[in-house]
Amino acid sequence: MNPADLPDTLPLFPLSGAVLLPRARLPLHIFEPRYLAMIEDCLKSERRLIGMIQPRGDTNAAQPALTTVGCAGRLTSFSETDDGRFMVTLTGIARFAVTEEVAGFQPYRRSRVDFAPYLMDMDGPQTDPGLNRRTFLKDLARYLQASKMGTDWSNLKDADDEMLINVLSMLCPFVPEEKQALLEAATLSERRRILETLIAFALQGHGSGDETMQ
Repeated sequence: MNPADLPDTLPLFPLSGAVLLPRARLPLHIFEPRYLAMIEDCLKSERRLIGMIQPRGDTNAAQPALTTVGCAGRLTSFSETDDGRFMVTLTGIARFAVTEEVAGFQPYRRSRVDFAPYLMDMDGPQTDPGLNRRTFLKDLARYLQASKMGTDWSNLKDADDEMLINVLSMLCPFVPEEKQALLEAATLSERRRILETLIAFALQGHGSGDETMQ
């Protein structure tokens, strides 16, 4: 997808604790009627883009306030269950800034968006020259053990810089505000530094372990 193909308006899927980053994939289980309608409309569109964004403040409100930055994802996988739910996967395209919400007849929220501050997301995978992979993976293994995350993450050790950092930013159980800071990081190196800080704080809280990723 080229920058010229990016739309001015996106349907929004507000979900606390969930962020999407460029070229990473986010699986979603869709069951609320308004978001079922959103997926159906998305499938009919040419670009099949949805804006993932986090609510802020009172997330239980009918129309919670939203953060000002989200990420557009292209619907790249879709299946329907026997009882009418959708299992979908979004692949991150580029982040966006919310400019204003758009009123309409759709049951889901829509917003005008500005991709201009984040067009670098479309330049291809970024690298992080400052990443000390050995130390980073050692601390990561200790963090995963302390957090009792039983998933096998060993395949991440061979991932490229961007995939390693972005996938961890999306999947580690940080609070929404921390996830948002990772999303809004200007560069991959900045995101990695924030990630390292969050992992270090978490290890201080749990106590240190000595497991390493083999």
